[in-house]
Amino acid sequence: MQPNSDPPASPAPHRPVERPHHPGSDREIETLAAFDRVLASGSLRGYRVQSVDLTGRTSALLGTPVSDAVFLGCRMEPEAAAGVRAAGALVFPPIPGLPFDPYRGSLYSPGELFEDLATDAGYRATPDARAYAWYQRTMSDGDIFASMLRSIHDDAVSDALDEHLAGARVVGIMGGHALERGSDAYEGAARLGRRLARSSLTVATGGGPGAMEAANLGAYAAPFGDTMLDESLALLAKVPQFGPSVTDWARAAFEVRGRWPGGGDSVGIPTWFYGHEPPNAFASHIAKYFVNAVREDGLLARSNAGVVFLPGAAGTVQEIFDKATPNYYGSRGEPTPMVLVDRVHWTERLPAWPLLRALAAERAMSGKIALVDSVEEAPEALARLGGAPDSGSAASA
Repeated sequence: MQPNSDPPASPAPHRPVERPHHPGSDREIETLAAFDRVLASGSLRGYRVQSVDLTGRTSALLGTPVSDAVFLGCRMEPEAAAGVRAAGALVFPPIPGLPFDPYRGSLYSPGELFEDLATDAGYRATPDARAYAWYQRTMSDGDIFASMLRSIHDDAVSDALDEHLAGARVVGIMGGHALERGSDAYEGAARLGRRLARSSLTVATGGGPGAMEAANLGAYAAPFGDTMLDESLALLAKVPQFGPSVTDWARAAFEVRGRWPGGGDSVGIPTWFYGHEPPNAFASHIAKYFVNAVREDGLLARSNAGVVFLPGAAGTVQEIFDKATPNYYGSRGEPTPMVLVDRVHWTERLPAWPLLRALAAERAMSGKIALVDSVEEAPEALARLGGAPDSGSAASA
């Protein structure tokens, strides 16, 4: 493995970011505690209540104005449901038998998606695997109800993701799922994630294995001393890939989390469309989608501080030009940085760089693209293009 080239000898202290409310979130109620706070004001008019268990609040619901309120997947006693409907509220009831909540009000956590991983059935018993099995059964049967449930779920996830990232400086790290634990390239992606996270940036990835896991691992390692990442890489290398056993691969990640709880924050944005790719356990917040097009566009659009593209195959090539298109047309405002890593890969193996450079010629985006030889150069390239602070000084704090 390559020696540690990161500037810091110790991690930078956590500096919590003050984030504004996402517009519209003040009318959304996503927990019972929040429901009770609003209830104390004397009115639920116009509120949207998402997946809150209200079975113990029947009398309060019947005695409070609820006109124009919307209850999404909230458990209620039949009397309460009938009463709020009669009082002018819309009620979308919970859907029995689903392995996911289409009305959820928050992002997923690794523990939620991998619940029951420790059982004899392993990964097959987890909510993540069961949601994929449901998707496989319904994706091509033409059932408009199943299609509607997938759309509602993905919209709820997008809403939760926007709320979580409000005010954040987000750097996307893209790369192939086949990158093996224990490789130099995996270590490089992990050190990149750690370095960016120590610069008060939010790392976002496609949420899967390989380079995506490595970058989320690096962000998870950011609050710890440098030796933590070295030890974690050695532990993970014992299970290099997610095949043939997703169970063993995921359990190795949770062993790392168990030894070093309370790691740094990052975001993973995976999809059940690529069901053979499990989500990684190092992203603290996971926005998992059924529709890959919504997931891809959302991930790149939210990477407002730029995107680093590590070597990858078809999926990463697609992401390069999905990001290049709004930069070319200016459809999202000023272009944001794009840094491609590995000159040989992007000029010879998969020559995306010459096409990207040709597209950028005489456009505003021409000053926002860069090609570098190694992953160690990526943070400086981002800073040079205006997408991130100088990570060297920030990381040495």
